[in-house]
Formats: sequence, structure tokens, C-alpha cells
Amino acid sequence: MNSIAMFRAALLGLAVTTLGGFSATAGTYDISVDNIRIDTGDFKKKGVGYNNSQIPTVLRFKEGENVTLNVKNNLRESTSIHWHGLILPFRQDGVPGISFNGIKPGTTFTYNFPIKQAGTYWFHSHSGFQEPDGAYGAIVIEPKGHDPVHADRDYVVQLTDKHPHSGNKIFRNVKRSADYYNRSQRTLDDLVNDARADGLKATLKDRKMWGKMRMTPTDVEDIQGFTALINGQSTKQNWTGLFKAGEKVRLRLINSSAMTYFDVRVPGLKMTVVQADGNNVKPVVVDELRIAVAETYDVIVEPRKNMPYSVIAESMGRTGLVRGTLTPQAGLVGGVPHLRPQPLLTMADMSGMMGGMGMDMDGMSMGNMDMGGMKMNLTDTGMNDMAGMEMPKTDADPHAGHDMGNMDMGDMKMPNKEADAHAGHNMKNMDMGGKKMSKKSMAGMNDMNGKTEFYAPGSGLTPHAANGGKFLSYNDLKASQPLFRDRKATRTIELRLTGNMERYIWSINGVKMEDADPIVLNYGERVRFKFVNETMMAHPMHLHGMWSLLDTGKGKWDPIKHTVNINPGTTVYTETEVDASGQWAFHCHLSYHAEAGMFRKVVVVGGPA
Repeated sequence: MNSIAMFRAALLGLAVTTLGGFSATAGTYDISVDNIRIDTGDFKKKGVGYNNSQIPTVLRFKEGENVTLNVKNNLRESTSIHWHGLILPFRQDGVPGISFNGIKPGTTFTYNFPIKQAGTYWFHSHSGFQEPDGAYGAIVIEPKGHDPVHADRDYVVQLTDKHPHSGNKIFRNVKRSADYYNRSQRTLDDLVNDARADGLKATLKDRKMWGKMRMTPTDVEDIQGFTALINGQSTKQNWTGLFKAGEKVRLRLINSSAMTYFDVRVPGLKMTVVQADGNNVKPVVVDELRIAVAETYDVIVEPRKNMPYSVIAESMGRTGLVRGTLTPQAGLVGGVPHLRPQPLLTMADMSGMMGGMGMDMDGMSMGNMDMGGMKMNLTDTGMNDMAGMEMPKTDADPHAGHDMGNMDMGDMKMPNKEADAHAGHNMKNMDMGGKKMSKKSMAGMNDMNGKTEFYAPGSGLTPHAANGGKFLSYNDLKASQPLFRDRKATRTIELRLTGNMERYIWSINGVKMEDADPIVLNYGERVRFKFVNETMMAHPMHLHGMWSLLDTGKGKWDPIKHTVNINPGTTVYTETEVDASGQWAFHCHLSYHAEAGMFRKVVVVGGPA
């Protein structure tokens, strides 16, 4: 796409986003799925786009209308569109093999469904790696009657991570070598600096420990080397939104990345969070927020000065960022900050190994351990030198078959490795310096006395806002209005998020999608899902067709989401009112994790006559 075409497309996207003048508010919409040429300013590549553009299409609906969408497939392969976060009949959900057969090359498929909600959502292909290759767009739904969120300007800010390699090539490479795209490997200089700070002996022991687990503390992001985009435009291309001083500007943040979590801030301005995943929340004023893959947040900013402000989205692993600009006049650009220091994973992020969580140690027996002097008799493991290891003292539910009684571990932290092996881990009679730990507290997940914490204590992923400001937490979110009455769940389903980083296998309960039975739910019941992350990666879990009520201890005021992030070493609870018959997808929204097996089919039996 040449610069003139990109400029025209940007103006079109701006007009659609701010005024709705180029998109209908009712009736029929036409979308073409096309092979396009993507130009990020850093590289050019072949990709997939909607309506022949790398600038995301913005669809504007009204709550209560019935929409018809004609999707024409101009590709040489099948395609699909999933309407992410929309509540609709399952056959309109757009997941090949689950809700329909897909859209064959050269054909047009017509979606038709009612709009039952308002807010910010998005849409994308659910076929192969077309989404990371560029097949995504935005949905803005105007509420019935009065919108409780007032804004003078309204902009979609759709984020993505565009990589020079195609999705298929990336997946082949990570299956061949999981750290293929890890450009943050520790170096000899790091070794020297750590030895000066911590001593050579402790540093070598640390390196040896990580080496045994075949991991590094820099394994925060699977895929590096991408160019981040706002609305299809890189920092060089500079997405721009206009404002007048004193206006309230609504930014509809959407993370459409394949793999990248973004930390978003507007230096010099506070952000008031007013919506999460399309549902209004009690306003929360923050300086920065982390948006997981597939989440959406709506924020209000109020620029008071006639000057450009930067909209910064920086990757969680600090390996890339994109700058857009809010400005009182066209042509001005905001500043581009330096990337902040890269975070490192800690033993807290690896705590999932305890209780057999994710560490592939093939029948490991860890008995008679005396950690007061940091000695371990690990007869079955061969891991005889684990001094300096720490384990967070958190409570969680035990897992059957893991004998881990009478354990006294002081402040020791234990390592982890993503894997699918869970059986036969016997860790008896462990004396860790005078402090006893029960089987329950040894499960290693951060699930303390029923209160959910969303980062393990001491996690290297715990976010911090620039200049010590306020960073948004799930615990800050409170629904503006409940969608469902607060009632007790009829049952709990545990979903252990499991994987093997070295082999790049991702799964649920140790089983990949291709080998798993569906999750069967009964229409009308209320189900409690217990997510136990036994890996060192964060996973944004997305349930299609039904809402997820994130348990933050607020009862009927718990936030209502379609995607819930589960950080390493944590246990998170959600509840779902099973009110949609049919077959649905339930998966990690990291593209390559879903493809590798962290995916389930959900079947809802029964329903209204």
C-alpha cells in the first residue's frame, strides 16, 4: 500500500471511528476478505485484510438492531469471521469445525444476528493464522437510549503485533525451537554483572538451575521481533486523533495481537477506565493499564493543553512499543520514550511445579528434604544442588496423587518448567527451616483464603506504572450494573493450564485439544471455573458465546468479561450463567498456544423449547 493510499485509508478509518459517517447504523454490511500487501514502515509483507486495507475496518452497530453481514472470501483458502465478545446464536459465532464449516474460497457467507449489547468489541478470522496475518477489525455498538459515558471525541485504538514472518512460519519455527524468537537471552555481560552483585557461586548455581529447567528468566514473551501498530499504523506512520483542549476523549483500546500484552499510558494525562470487555464499570482513574491479548478497555482522557500527547503501548516484555498521537492540529507528533528495562521471571512465576504443576520430572519423588541448611536429598531427581531457591507461601487447592506432607520450607522458592506430566510427584517429610507447610499450601498457586490475587507474590510480571503512578488491577474493576443475579454455582470445573515450553506443547489438564473430550454444560446452570496456571506464561482465556464473571470478591458487582487473563503461578475463578445452547470454543487467545492445543470445545445441552 503506497503512502497516499494509506493516508486515505487512515482518513476513512478516522471518519468511521469518530462520526460513523461511512458505516451504516442498521441493516446490511459488506466485508471482503483479501490478500493485501502490509507496509509497517519497518518492513513489507504479504498479509490478509478486510476490505483491501491494512487499516482495520470499524463496524458500528446499535443495540437492539438486527444485522446482516455479507462476507466475501477472495482468498485461495477457506476463511471465517468470529465476532469476539458478541452474544449471538452459536451457528453465527464463526468457528470452523464447531459452529459452522467455514467460508470456502470465492464464496460469500451471510451472517445474521441480533445485537443484544453495547460497547467495544472486535472481530477476526478463526481460520489458521489469518488473524495474526492481518484479518481483524473493530466493533463499536451504540447503546439504547442515553450513553452513561460522555465523550466529545471517540477513537478506536486497535493494537497489534505485526511480524515479518507469516503465522505459519512462526509456528513452524517455535515448534522446532521454542526460543527461536527470544532475542533477550542472557549474555556473558549479564553473567559478569550478576556475579559482581550476587557472587560467582550464587550466580553459577542460578544459571545451573535455569539450565536444568531448559528455560531462562527472559521467557516472558514467546515472539519478539515484531512491529507494534495502532490502527494498522506504526510509530513511523503515526496514527493521529484530533482534540480541542478541555474535551473528553474516549479511547476504545482493543488488543488484537497474536501474542503481545501491551502496557498502555498517555504521558501527562490520567486515564479514567469506564468499560472493560464491552461492559461498563465504575470509573477508575489510573496512570497505566495492561491489556491482555483479546481484551478491550475504554478510557477517558482530558487533554487540557494545546499540545500533542503520545498514546504509548509498550509490550509487557519491553521488546517493542508503538506511539500514536492525540493532537490539537494535524501534523504534530508526540514524543517516543525509550523502552523500559525488561522484566525477568522469578521463582514465584515458576511456583506451578509444586504439587506436580507443570514440571516434567517423570515420577519425581522428593522425600526427606531438610532445607534448613539448604540441603536436599532428591534421590529420584538428580537435582542435588538447589540452594537459594525460594517458594512463595501461598494457599491453594491440592491435586490428587501428589503427596507433599510435613513440609517446612522457610523462604525457599522452587522452580518450574512447563510440561504435561503431573503424576507421581511424592514430596514427603520436607523440613525447610522450622516452618511447616501443609499439602494445601504446597500447591504453589496464588489462591489465598478464597481471595484471588492476580500476580504471584514476587512475580517478575507484576506491573508498575511509570513514575510510580497507579496501575490498573482486576481488583479495581466493579460492574456498573449486574447482568445476572448473584447465586451459588451448581458445580466447579477445574481447568489446569499446562504446557511444555521446550517442545512448545500447550494444553488444558495435560491434554491437547485433538485428544480431549468436550466440556459439557447444562443449559440453565451456573458453573464456576477454576483456572490453575501451571506454566510460566500468562494465558488470556476466552469463552465464546457466554459471559465470564470474574470473581474479585464483589458478588453481583464482579466485573463481566469475555477474556480473563491468568498469570503464572496463580489460580483465578470465574462464573458463567449457562444461557446459550449449542457448541462453543474455549481457548487461550495467544494464537500459537491455541494452535498447539490449549483449546476446548464446550457443548451446552438442553435449552428453551
